[in-house]
Amino acid sequence: MSIVLLVYLIGDSIMKILDFSGYCIILFFNTLFYLKNIFSKRKEIVRQMYNAGIRTFIVVSIVAIFSGMILTLQSGIELKAYHLEEKVGNVLIATLTREMGPFTSAIILIASVGSAMAAELGTMKVSEEIDALEIMSISPVKFLVMPRLVALSIMMPVVTVYTNVLGCLGGAIVAKTHLNVSYDTFYIHILESLHFKAVYVGLLKSFVFGLIIATICCAQGLRAENGAMGVGKATRDSVVASFIMMLVVGYFITEIFYRGGL
Repeated sequence: MSIVLLVYLIGDSIMKILDFSGYCIILFFNTLFYLKNIFSKRKEIVRQMYNAGIRTFIVVSIVAIFSGMILTLQSGIELKAYHLEEKVGNVLIATLTREMGPFTSAIILIASVGSAMAAELGTMKVSEEIDALEIMSISPVKFLVMPRLVALSIMMPVVTVYTNVLGCLGGAIVAKTHLNVSYDTFYIHILESLHFKAVYVGLLKSFVFGLIIATICCAQGLRAENGAMGVGKATRDSVVASFIMMLVVGYFITEIFYRGGL
C-alpha cells in the first residue's frame, strides 16, 4: 500500500509540474502577442522598471559589494599561496561576468520583485479582480503580465552590469587592504580578462532570467486560489520555481556557449 501511495504522489507531482510548465509556456507566448501594445502600456512598464531597479538599489548595492569582497578574499587567499595574488582581478571579473553577476542579480530580484509580483497578482486573483477584468473584456495578460515581463527583462541586464561594477569595486578594496595589490594592478588585470564573450553571455543570461522570473511569478499569481493561504503558497512556489529554473537554464546557456572552451 505504501508503494502504491508513493507512486501516486510522485505521479501527481509530475503531473502538476507538467501542468504548470504548460501554463507558463502558453502565458509567455500570449504575452509576446501583446508586445504590440508596449507603447500604450509605457507608463506601467516604467513603473515596473522603477520597482525592479530603483527600489532594489540599496539591497543590490550591498550584496554586490560584499559579493566582490568575498570572492576576492577567498580566491586571493588561494592565489597568495602560489604568489599569484596579483591575478585575483582576473579571477574576479571572469567569475562576475560569466556567472555570479547574473545569478546574484537574479536572486535579489526573485526575492524582492518576483515574489511581490506573485503576491500582487495572487491577491487580485483571490479577490476576483482578475475575473472583473475579464468581464470588462480586458485581457489580464495585456494589462498585468506584459508590462511586468518587459520591465524585468530590461532591468535584469542593467542590474547585472551594476552588480559587476560594484563587485569589482569591493574586490579592489579587499585586494588593496588584505593582499597588498595596488588599485592600478588590480584594474589592469581586470581589463586583461574582460572578454567580450563573457560580457554578452552574462547579459544574455540575465535577460533570459528576467523572462523566466516574470513568467513564473505572474503565472503563480494568476493561478492562486483559496484566499490568503493560496496567495502565500503562490508566492513561496514562485520563488522556489524561479530559482530552480534559473539554475537549470543558466547551466544550459553556459554549456552551449562554453562547450568548446573560450
